Amino acid sequence: MPLTHLEPSPEQIEQDKVYRTMGLTEEEYQKVKELLGRKPNYTETGLFSVMWSEHCSYKTSKPVLKYFPTSGEHVLQGPGEGAGIVDIGDGQAVVFKIESHNHPSAIEPYQGAATGVGGIIRDVFSMGARPVALLDSLRFGDLDNSRVRYLFEEVVSGIAGYGNCIGIPTVGGELQFDNCYNGNPLVNAMCVGIMNHEDIQVGQARGIGNTVMYVGASTGRDGINGATFASEEISEKSDEKRSAVQVGDPFMEKLLVEACLELTKHEALVGIQDMGAAGLVSSASEMAAKAGVGIHMNLDLIPQRETEMTPYEMMLSESQERMLIVIKKGSEEEIKAIFARWGLHAVAVGEVIEEEVLRLEHKGTIVADVPSDSLASAPVRHMPSKVPASYLANQAAPNWLPEINNYEKTIKKLLGQPTLASKEWVTRQYDYMVQTNTVVAPGSDAAVVRVRGTKKGLAMTTDCNAKYLALDPNEGGKIAVAEAARNIVCSGGLPLAITDCLNFGSPENPEVFWQIDESVKGMAKACEELKTPVISGNVSLYNETDRGAIDPTPVVGMVGLVEDLDHVMTAPFKNEGDLVYVIGKANPEFGGSALQILIDGEVSGKAPVLDLELEKSRQAKVLEAIKLGYLASAHDVSEGGLAIAVAESVFGTEFGCDLQFDSDPAVELFSETQSRYLVTVPEASKSAFESLIDDAVLVGKVTRSETLNIDFASSTVTLNRPELENEWRGALSCIMSAKN
Repeated sequence: MPLTHLEPSPEQIEQDKVYRTMGLTEEEYQKVKELLGRKPNYTETGLFSVMWSEHCSYKTSKPVLKYFPTSGEHVLQGPGEGAGIVDIGDGQAVVFKIESHNHPSAIEPYQGAATGVGGIIRDVFSMGARPVALLDSLRFGDLDNSRVRYLFEEVVSGIAGYGNCIGIPTVGGELQFDNCYNGNPLVNAMCVGIMNHEDIQVGQARGIGNTVMYVGASTGRDGINGATFASEEISEKSDEKRSAVQVGDPFMEKLLVEACLELTKHEALVGIQDMGAAGLVSSASEMAAKAGVGIHMNLDLIPQRETEMTPYEMMLSESQERMLIVIKKGSEEEIKAIFARWGLHAVAVGEVIEEEVLRLEHKGTIVADVPSDSLASAPVRHMPSKVPASYLANQAAPNWLPEINNYEKTIKKLLGQPTLASKEWVTRQYDYMVQTNTVVAPGSDAAVVRVRGTKKGLAMTTDCNAKYLALDPNEGGKIAVAEAARNIVCSGGLPLAITDCLNFGSPENPEVFWQIDESVKGMAKACEELKTPVISGNVSLYNETDRGAIDPTPVVGMVGLVEDLDHVMTAPFKNEGDLVYVIGKANPEFGGSALQILIDGEVSGKAPVLDLELEKSRQAKVLEAIKLGYLASAHDVSEGGLAIAVAESVFGTEFGCDLQFDSDPAVELFSETQSRYLVTVPEASKSAFESLIDDAVLVGKVTRSETLNIDFASSTVTLNRPELENEWRGALSCIMSAKN
């Protein structure tokens, strides 16, 4: 157990290069000395090491994040606070953000995932919003690997355990499997909240002389150096860093949610922020820096659940369920009373000062005295970039075309692939109906949650096809945003804005940095065209092992507004006799497709091309058709192509279909050409629908049957719905039960 007297002196820190083991580079250490005008002590070195880590500072990604559009007509709060906020009318707003907990989940999957959920919930309610929904985006390696199965099982349990206990529904998400994630799973958690405009809060320490209070759970030694750990690649030594993983308590967080939401109604509240990555040092320094002030704290007053904690440990601990607040001086007892009602700590630990420093006192001694703005402003790194040879080879490669002997078997095999199979093994562990606001549960294009007391709803989704990005990061980045928007539209919502989680390998590799740069450029272009600004987000780099980096995986979390719950649309077919239409022509685009992966085991060639003008136009028309009541169902054609979209539209129903095409069967069924939809239209709306969407092609009818008949000029594909559905619905469960 480290004690103060065992900490190395400033001279030893420099001589033995202790700062290197803490995560600071040689140049960064020299910069710290320059800022302080002296050598930093052990605690100060620790403060800079976590705040200047990639996880906290985004020091290599800041130059590319500037590409994102971050403002818009309805944006009330963009990046820079706990979460972003968008107006949804009637004085109400939606608050949302996504974050990663990849590295912790790789070594302690249950707590890594659980505390990822807890952290993102705190980001949302710190803005003054009540959390109403959770989503996730998960990536794992090959399920034949016992370690991967263990990680998968424990991560899902962690998400379910925290969300179910705290009483916030986990309503949606996405799940994919690929060998590139074998040693480095991705665990991204998103939270959505609802609030009134007048309740908006910020994480700023305004008002000289105001009181700084610590509220929530006690501080322990869990999670120390968690931010630094998240800023390095995973290796065989990562298991030694289990202490860098926090331990969550969802019941404590439930109390904290209610106490903080009560607090946000109190006029004494000035600022509030979660003690997230880097714990107390990040909340204190960032709140001070944003307000252009300083904070003086007495660490003797910090609630501690372990004895003899050092200033270094208290400041860097990432113990969960804690917040830092600033209140008007003189209102301490009123605030303590609020938290006492919920059985929580509320302790005055410092004050706002005019001098722009973070000054820490411990046992009568000043143990740290550093500029607050310098902690929150790491030196930006401009990394070299290099176009990978693999990208150039794929761009020059001829179009990949499949040879298929048996279409029925191919469709069945695709539906049994873990990435395409039913996710019920996961979602049945989640309580997605708690709070009773869930209108569309997991399984459709997007989840929908009602805005209680109104006719409005919120549609929400997470999306990213990393295989497209592996082939072409720019095009794949555009597609990630566009597919999220299509999912929102198919659910009857108008896309509002996005939050992103940029998961990549090491930015110190010029080829990886090129991927980051190109991906963000592509995403930004799509956001501009589709009018979906980026209001919050997270960057997670160094997602790699000694076997290499993950595929570029910039996950898009999107929220849309359903103006009237009568407009909510889902994917399953609804009525016998409804007309089936396909919007958008299929081209022979198989690069990065589910079919290519099934046949070759890897991806190659060019990713599908996205026409953003066409995408925008089709989205607007499909949404209008939904609002006018022309459609009975709508489904985005995405991974696996039209064959998978049709199958998913009959699963869980008593319907089949008779479809006719005069095109090439492989292209029509499996191409992943973008901007396509599968919709059904009641006979009575046929003329009106065709007048509105002139590139919709009538391909058949919904039947009350167990059979899907798909006729082509040279052949007929005949599929049995129950048989297909059994394959699709049982695939993940069979793998997990058989292997375990």
